[in-house]
Parts: sequence; structure tokens; C-alpha cells
Amino acid sequence: MKTPQPVTLSLNGIRLEPLGLQHEAGLREAAADGELWGLVFTSVPEPQDTAAYIRQALATENRLAFAVIDEHNGQVIGSTSYHDIIVNAERLEIGYTWYAKSRWRSAVNTTCKYLLLSHAFDTLGAQTVGWRTDNLNIRSQQAIERLGAKKDGVIRGQQQRRDGSVRDTVMYSLIRAEWPQVKTALAARLGLTSAD
Repeated sequence: MKTPQPVTLSLNGIRLEPLGLQHEAGLREAAADGELWGLVFTSVPEPQDTAAYIRQALATENRLAFAVIDEHNGQVIGSTSYHDIIVNAERLEIGYTWYAKSRWRSAVNTTCKYLLLSHAFDTLGAQTVGWRTDNLNIRSQQAIERLGAKKDGVIRGQQQRRDGSVRDTVMYSLIRAEWPQVKTALAARLGLTSAD
């Protein structure tokens, strides 16, 4: 697998571009749409912590963070990342994903996942793409399962939440052999004429 490098990906009016401090104000606005920092199981920053959130994302080893942009108006609507990148195991994970609440139940998440999965499997040569989520985050688990990922299991007592409680982490993965069928299904959901 090739090492992921900063790249811009776009489809259907949604653009993923490398996250930077120029996105601070937009991320703050996106997080305020639903006061997402109040959700105990997310990594969404509180408004005053947005710059630090970006700096930490950029400084974290084996992570490549993106801003999610609505190309119709240039608005920042969320963030997502490749993380826990293990080149010699040909594996990476997709996570740190969140969107402004007004974008929930829209095509944004499916579009972002299509872009990230296509890049991971078809360009980088990944063999496995993984996800992890809080056992309390049922909405996230359902979204991951709708993508076609398989549940690998639960790591009990794996990580501390922002409120100090300890979470169980639900792990998912998708392997290269499963990708063609998943790609076709995602393309159909997005109304694409081809899975390419």
C-alpha cells in the first residue's frame, strides 16, 4: 500500500481537502449546527478549542485529516480522516468523522465514504479499511453497517470519553475482496452511472 498523502477528492458537490487552520471558522460553525460538542461519544471540538483540534489532527502520527466542503457555497460542513495507517499491513481506518447536524440523513456521508474508500482501495492499494465507534453511538454503527462493513467485535473498556466515562469500542472492517460489490452499491445509492 502507498502511504496516504494530502489529496483533494470531490464528487457530487462535496469536496474533501486537506484540513488546515484556514478551516477553523468553518469548522466552528459546522460544530455549532447542533452543538455537536455536547455529544459524549464524538470528537467534535468546543468552539474555543477548534484551532487546537486542527493542530492536534495535523500533528497526530498516522493520520490524514480532511475538511468536508459543500462546493455549492464553499461552506465547511464537517471533517473526516484516515487514521491508524499501517502501510506494511496495507490497512488504514476512516474516522474522526462528523458533519453539521443539518447534513445528517443526507448524501454527504455516503459521498465522503465513497471518495475515501475508492481512494484507499483503488489508488493506495489498501487491503483492509477499518472503522471504530463508541458502543453508545448507534447512529454511527448503523451508518457503517449500511456501507457494507463487517462487525469485527467489541473492545471492552477501550477508551475514555470526554465526560470521563470509559467506552467500549465497536470495530468494523471492509476487505479488498468485498470492495467491488460495496462500490457498486454505493455508486447506485449516489446515482452514479458507473462504479468508476
